[in-house]
Amino acid sequence: MRYDGSNELHARQARAKLEKLIKDKKIFDLTEKKPQRSIQANKYLHVCLSYFGCQIGETMEYVKRNYYKILCNPDTFIREREDKYLGRVKYLRSSSELDSSEFSLTVDRFRNWCSSNAGVYIPSPDEERLIQLMELEIERNKEFI
Repeated sequence: MRYDGSNELHARQARAKLEKLIKDKKIFDLTEKKPQRSIQANKYLHVCLSYFGCQIGETMEYVKRNYYKILCNPDTFIREREDKYLGRVKYLRSSSELDSSEFSLTVDRFRNWCSSNAGVYIPSPDEERLIQLMELEIERNKEFI
């Protein structure tokens, strides 16, 4: 069950539930729920990645992993952990784990990099007509990306 900590009734209900779980010596899990970004934001990211892929001749997945995550946003996506046999290993964080502010920052970094380093303009989310034109270009090149 989800509770809103800013709602006094929810806070009381959550405390009562927690105290009962502790009293009954149950196993439980407490997790913070970060604001999720919208489906529209996810769609926008995939259009940006696919369009850039069309422009440079790479797949959307390749662009997402290598340019969006590794090149433009290493501090957000590259993580390290200890592996029992390999020692320290690096892995990529999933973009689904980002909250809306992290997401916006990573997309802005990618857009800026595309423009300044690759000469490819990626429109902002409010440039609806340009996004429609990107979607047309992606559709025309769908078999290649």
